[in-house]
Amino acid sequence: MTGIRRNPGHTPSYPQVMIHPQTVHISDLNHQVWIVQGQTLVAIPQSENVVPATVTLVPCKYPEPLEQGKGTPIYLGIRNPEMCLSCEDVGGQPTLQLKTENILRLYNEPEPVKPFLFYHDKKGRTSTFESVAFPGWFIASSKIAQPIILTSKLGEAYNTEFDLTIKL
Repeated sequence: MTGIRRNPGHTPSYPQVMIHPQTVHISDLNHQVWIVQGQTLVAIPQSENVVPATVTLVPCKYPEPLEQGKGTPIYLGIRNPEMCLSCEDVGGQPTLQLKTENILRLYNEPEPVKPFLFYHDKKGRTSTFESVAFPGWFIASSKIAQPIILTSKLGEAYNTEFDLTIKL
């Protein structure tokens, strides 16, 4: 991921140094982009009339206590309004939510804030986002104008692979 640099002589006590947050637009493989409707992220078809949500990717400053090899642990923030994606247990089901939260406050916490963290795994041109708090649960989109959700059913009715378009 661009925008992140490990400190020279990296040891477990050294944080990752963020050069600058990376801002992107996210779309699924059906060319649906993420937009914010109220307190919900929704996927709708990309068009000239649609303004996608600007998503900020910020690395976890202290990833050492987290599982290795699953991707880069990141926080996902949304601009206007300022919110972050979070995973919580709602009625026994892992649920993706938008919470009013400052992404840089999460970054500066002395320990990983697991409900707000996702393993960002980039393969080729696509990316997946797996919940740190709920391993095996991935951010997913489905039908047009439906909320972005978490799913553990990979390769079924949900899109779990996304394209990231970097905003300059």
